[in-house]
Amino acid sequence: MPSELSINPGVELRNAQLELHHFQVRLAFAAGCVLLAFLLLAGRVFYLQVIRHGELYTLAEANRISIVPVAPNRGVIVDRNGVVLAHNYSAYTLEVEPSRVGNLDSLLDELATVIEITPRDRRRFRRLLEETKSIGSLPIRTRLSDEEIARFAAVRYRFPGVEINARLFRQYPQGEVFSHVVGYIGRINPREVEQLQAEGLTANYRGSDYIGKTGLEQSYERALHGTTGVEEVEVDSGGRPVRTLSRTPPVSGNNIILNLDARLQEIAYDGFGDNRGALVAIDPATGGVLAFVSKPGFDPNLFVDGIDSLNWNELNNSPDKPLVNRALAGTYPPGSTFKPYMALAGLTFGKRTPQQTIHDPGYFMFGGHQFRDSQPGGHGIVDMYKSIVKSSDTYYYMLANDLGIDAIAKFMAQFGFGARTGIDIAGEAAGILPSQDWKMRRFNQKWFPGETISVGIGQGYNAYTPLQLAQAVAIIANGGVAHQPQLVSAIEDFRTRERAAIEPRRLRALGVKKEHLEVVRQALVGVNKEGTAARSFVGAAYVSAGKTGTAQVIGIKQGEKYVESRVQEELRDHSLFIAYAPADEPRIALAVIVENAGFGARAAAPLTRKVLDYYLLGKLPAPEKRNKETHASSG
Repeated sequence: MPSELSINPGVELRNAQLELHHFQVRLAFAAGCVLLAFLLLAGRVFYLQVIRHGELYTLAEANRISIVPVAPNRGVIVDRNGVVLAHNYSAYTLEVEPSRVGNLDSLLDELATVIEITPRDRRRFRRLLEETKSIGSLPIRTRLSDEEIARFAAVRYRFPGVEINARLFRQYPQGEVFSHVVGYIGRINPREVEQLQAEGLTANYRGSDYIGKTGLEQSYERALHGTTGVEEVEVDSGGRPVRTLSRTPPVSGNNIILNLDARLQEIAYDGFGDNRGALVAIDPATGGVLAFVSKPGFDPNLFVDGIDSLNWNELNNSPDKPLVNRALAGTYPPGSTFKPYMALAGLTFGKRTPQQTIHDPGYFMFGGHQFRDSQPGGHGIVDMYKSIVKSSDTYYYMLANDLGIDAIAKFMAQFGFGARTGIDIAGEAAGILPSQDWKMRRFNQKWFPGETISVGIGQGYNAYTPLQLAQAVAIIANGGVAHQPQLVSAIEDFRTRERAAIEPRRLRALGVKKEHLEVVRQALVGVNKEGTAARSFVGAAYVSAGKTGTAQVIGIKQGEKYVESRVQEELRDHSLFIAYAPADEPRIALAVIVENAGFGARAAAPLTRKVLDYYLLGKLPAPEKRNKETHASSG
C-alpha cells in the first residue's frame, strides 16, 4: 500500500526566502525613488521659495498688480487780464482698439446701431488710424451723453476691443481769433514719439495721448504738460481692475500768462472784416506782444479730437489760406513803410540833411528806365519831412541810388529786417533783406544798379513779416533800443500760484544819432496830422505817429497805368500801416497789412485807429460803423 505522502517530481518547491529578498529589494528601490522624488521636490521648493523668492514674488505681484500711468492736467493759457484762451474739461469717450478688432467696418456699423456715429466721426477715425499707426485705442465718438453711456454699457459684451473712458479734453473758447498764436494740441504721432525718446521724455508721456502741435501749445509744451502720475491697481485673472492699492498723483502743468490783450486782439481781428491780413502790436518799452492777429483764422477745436478729411481739405485748399500764420510767416514788400528807415540811413551815412531838398517831377530816370512816382506830376520841392509826410517815391529813388544796396542792407539789418526776431513761437520766417551777396547766393547772379532803385521804396526783392515791421517801428518808438518780442509774460506754478516773470530781453541799441531819430519821429507825427493818414486820425484824443504803405503784388510795365478795378482781387496792391502812440511816450507800436486792399490810408490806417482808440482810451468801435467800413474796404 503506497504511502499517503508522496513527492511529485514534476512540482517545483517555492523559495520563500528568495522571494522575500526580491520583494524587499523592490520595496527599497521604490522607497528610494519616492524619497528621491520628495528630496527633489523639497529642493525645488527651497530653490523657488528661498533662493528665488524675491524675483518670483515680484513677478507674482506684477500679475496681480497693474501699474497704470495717470496723465496730468494740462496748464491753462490766459491773457494779461485773466481771460481764458485754452483750458481743459472732462468727458466720456467711446474708444476702439484696432488691434483687437477683426473687421473695423462691420464693428462700426454695429456700433452705430447703439450710439450715433456720423460720417464725420468715421472720417476722423480713419485719419487718426492712418496718422498715428496706434496699437492703442482711438476715439470714435467723444463727449458721450449719459443716455449713450447707459445704452452701450447694456450691450458692452458684444463689442470686444471697445471701451468707454473718461478723458480730459482741450478747449479753445476764443476760437479762430487766437488760433494762430495759441495753436492747438493733437494726438502724438510716431515722429513725435521718436523725438520724445531722443529727449528722454518718454516716461513722462506714458498715458498721454496729446501734445502741442502749433503756436504756444507747441513752444511751451514742457511747461504746460506737467508730470505723469502712477497708480498701482490690483487686477483679477481677466486683467480687470479690482481696487487701487496706491497712487502717486500727477502734477498738473503750469499756467501760461500772456502779454496779449484778448479784447484788443478781438477788435483787431474783427476790424479786418472780410479782408485777409495781419496785425502785430508791441509794447516798445519791453517787447511784450499786445496783439498778434492773422486773418482768416480757423477753429482750433477741430484739431483736438483729430480733424476729419472733409474739414482738413476745406482748410488746406482754401484760397484764403487760413492755416498760414501771416503775422509770423507771411512775407510782404513793406512799400512806403520802408521810407522812414531809408531817411534814417540817408542821415546816418551823410547822404542827406533834413533841410536838403530835391525836385520831384513825378518820376526818376535811371539807365533809360522811368521809375514813376505814385503822385502824377510829383510833389514839387521836397525835403526829408515832406518826403515822409507826403510819401514821395522820387525822393527815395534818388536816395537809394546814392546809398547803394549794400549800405542799405547793412543799415536795415540793425532794425531786424531780413532776420528772425526770436519771438517765443515756432515757425517764424526770416524774410528777405536784399544785397549783392544775397543775390549771388540765391540766384548766382550779380546785382544790377537799377535793382537798387525799387528797393528804396520798399519794393524789389524786399520781403518782411508783419512781426518784423512791428519790431522795427517799436525800435523807433523806443528811441533806437531793440527788444525781443515776447508773447508770454509769466509762467504760473499750478500748486503754489507763484508767477515766474519772463523779463524783457534787450537786444541792442542802434548806432543812430538822437537828433536824426527825432527828425524821422517828427515826420511820422506829421503823417497822421497833415499827411497821407490824416483823415483816419481826425479828432483823435492823442498824438500818434505813423506811415502808410502800398505794396505792389504784380509789376507794372513801363508806360502802363495801374487801375485797381481792372486787376483781379488777389493781384491788387496790399495796404500797410505802421504806427505808435502816444507820440511823446509810446505805449504801443504796431504794423498792419491788409491784403489786396489798395492804399494804406484806405484800409490799414482806419484799422489802426480803432486799435489805438481801444488800447489808449478804452473806446470800442461802433458796430454799425464797423460793419459799414468793413463792407467798403472789402470791395
